[in-house]
Amino acid sequence: MKKNNFLFIKLIKIFIMLLVWTNSTVVFAQMEKVISSYGPTNQTETFDQIKASRMAVKSERSKLQKELLDSRYNLSTKTATETVMSGGKPLPIGPTAKLKGTSWNELDKMTPKQIKEKGLFPYKPLPFADHAEGGMLFPEMISKLLPRLVRFDLDFDLPEQILPDPAPAIFLTTRPDLGDVAKGRLITIDNYYEIFNGLLNPKQLEGLRLLVTQFPQQQFNATEDRRTDRPSLGVTCFDCHANGHTNGANHLVGDIRPQEFRHRIETPTLRGVNIQRLFGSQRALKTVEDFTEFEQRAAYFDGDHCMAAKKGVNVLERGSQVHFMAEFLAILDFPPASKLDIYGELDKAEATPSELSGEALFNGKARCSTCHPAPYYTDNSMHDLKAERFYKKEMANGMMMAHDGTIKTFPLRGIKDSPPYMHDGRCFTLEDTVEYFNLIQQLHLNDVEKADLVAFLRSL
Repeated sequence: MKKNNFLFIKLIKIFIMLLVWTNSTVVFAQMEKVISSYGPTNQTETFDQIKASRMAVKSERSKLQKELLDSRYNLSTKTATETVMSGGKPLPIGPTAKLKGTSWNELDKMTPKQIKEKGLFPYKPLPFADHAEGGMLFPEMISKLLPRLVRFDLDFDLPEQILPDPAPAIFLTTRPDLGDVAKGRLITIDNYYEIFNGLLNPKQLEGLRLLVTQFPQQQFNATEDRRTDRPSLGVTCFDCHANGHTNGANHLVGDIRPQEFRHRIETPTLRGVNIQRLFGSQRALKTVEDFTEFEQRAAYFDGDHCMAAKKGVNVLERGSQVHFMAEFLAILDFPPASKLDIYGELDKAEATPSELSGEALFNGKARCSTCHPAPYYTDNSMHDLKAERFYKKEMANGMMMAHDGTIKTFPLRGIKDSPPYMHDGRCFTLEDTVEYFNLIQQLHLNDVEKADLVAFLRSL
């Protein structure tokens, strides 16, 4: 009897142990599926282990991204010979989007629903070079000049001919008589003082110094989970906003989770921030001072304040440092536009017939001026284009093509200097941008009207 009781009790214990083990396995399995808002601040792998794991997937991810871009675009983009950017680089011309078994005229006759069902929309959201990885990524034309910006795990994915000048022109609202102050030079900590001393007041000069000073960032820092071979002091504001403009560097927005829903974001120009009232392509930050603090505290670390604390966040002092940086940014001017009058409209004596026709379309049939009124061609507001009407919600190289949501109305002054276009760079040329909005707004423009609109945009 005692023996039977002993066996019975032992079986009960085994059953309970199995039950606990089974429940634990289920719990652990569920835990593996949990997507956390936080990154692994307590790293359990060494730098060499992290690098090896990243390098193991680098070539395959790069291949997939190239295949996606090749399927969507003609990457052998042509350039204009008659028109150049303000720094002298030839403009890319298009459209570059590849159409699948249709034409622009046929697309123009379809409804958004028909285009969506047939999967024909040529300007779907653009994933990051390795969307699951993310982080700041710089074009080769910049990393050649600044080797510290080379990542071992990722290569930039867009061709150089559709990017801005590597050393863009700089125009100052305080000294328009000087024209381009940069004169082909990339402004860095090594030359900023020599070039700007005597042109700026002391606060502006100090603000510029901070804008070209390296501060820790998620992928560029001294920790073991960096993405540079050597420990890095970090990145500067002007590493992305080259010469106060842009160089096409991109990353992922910091305030969306999970990772596959985060949007690729192209670096916008900082020219003309003095007339802007919203900052950040989708964030609607209210002042350039807010934007400056947001970049350092959040965007630099993928929106993760715990990571920022670990990697050495630069906590700027609002009353002096942020103020000085903003004071310099406020004098960055748009490039000159010789064909515009004092109202920001075309001077009829200077403009071509095509440009004048484009302006009439811009203010009329195309309804561009609804959001982009003269003289700076922005309404300083946010708008939702509802582009998801044209494409299905599905994964593309690790990114979920979901809703874009509201987008800031960027100024169009000097727009020819800032390819690629849209918040994620999905439109490589001004021609692509016109085709995009022709579909999105259902404008039904003909080929001549599209060409005239592009001519007008180039004149701004």
